[in-house]
Amino acid sequence: MAVAAAILGLLAGCAVEPTAPSRPAPVATPAPPPRSEGGAPLLSLETVVRPRGRWVRTEWSELPGWSDDRLAAFWPALQASCARPANGWAELCARALLNPPASETALRAWLAQWMSPWRLEAADGNAEGLVTGYFEPLIEATRKPRADSRVPLFAPSPEMPPARPWFTRQQLDTMPAATHPLRGREIAYVSDPLDALLLQVQGSGRLRITEADGRVQTVRLAFAGHNEQPYRSVGRWLIERGELTLESASWPAIKAWARANPRRVQEMLWANPRVVFFREEPLPDPNVGPRGAQGVPLVPGRSIAVDPQSVPYGTPVWLDTTEPLSSTPLRRLVMAQDTGSAIVGAVRADYFWGWGDTAEAQAGRMKQPLRMWALWPRGARPSS
Repeated sequence: MAVAAAILGLLAGCAVEPTAPSRPAPVATPAPPPRSEGGAPLLSLETVVRPRGRWVRTEWSELPGWSDDRLAAFWPALQASCARPANGWAELCARALLNPPASETALRAWLAQWMSPWRLEAADGNAEGLVTGYFEPLIEATRKPRADSRVPLFAPSPEMPPARPWFTRQQLDTMPAATHPLRGREIAYVSDPLDALLLQVQGSGRLRITEADGRVQTVRLAFAGHNEQPYRSVGRWLIERGELTLESASWPAIKAWARANPRRVQEMLWANPRVVFFREEPLPDPNVGPRGAQGVPLVPGRSIAVDPQSVPYGTPVWLDTTEPLSSTPLRRLVMAQDTGSAIVGAVRADYFWGWGDTAEAQAGRMKQPLRMWALWPRGARPSS
């Protein structure tokens, strides 16, 4: 996937830019950091300052719900990350791969033996942030355009200038077919322009393609670049025009608005000048997730996108948040394996729900308060 959460800077309820949570995170508030006479937080020897935030050494007892998680479900994500270990993780990954713990009890003891928890905070000491969700869409498609399937998904053009703005979405949509710069670069066609946008927002997806001879196969579309235009959230566009409220904005709400306002869909889409391009990949195992920015497959419910300037890829992270539209706690150990342009700051995550209808529903509504703790090899300090 390489950018899943990502590239597009969205993933707060799929198509709505993230906003600060409106209610406190469901966790007991830790003691505030010591402050100087002027009120500024004092940094201790147990604090590591990183870009856009800081890590504060803490105890396992601070992690809410730590004893309740099914850690065996986390282990495959750790093993995946250990294929490309973060700096300082090579020895610990070797231990994990050569001699994996045989039970939940052994795994919990293994983590306590080899890792230490660090509370993640913003630079001002605020430990509360935001979690959103993303998923891998599954879209019906055809290899050739048809009356009911005419929205193309493109591979990038070799003529695109590197790292320079190219044609906008509106320009590409209104160019003559005979001279179109992406002519011949069509991978497949879908019926709904919002499906195409969704694939671009998520950065990757699955296509169930009907071939010209009637055969049906499922392939993966992986991120292959974009037109270097700025991302503009269609959710934000709708909010600014009073079509949706900040509280109601979500991907399901955007789809409902489009169904009710078919003549304005093109206007909404053109508000976002960015276009994402793909490459087609085989999907030999439908149970394996797309690759995140770390370059390893994402594990549903156990992978997150982070700001890599604050949390290195391959870092285990304890999340304390709630289920979307619910007060049910969502407290579990995940791996930082992906990123996205909207995922900025120390206490910010995008939670990978997987694929399928349930994943889409959960990801499209997720915009929850969050606290995070990173686990780091015991005796080592994360680099600043």
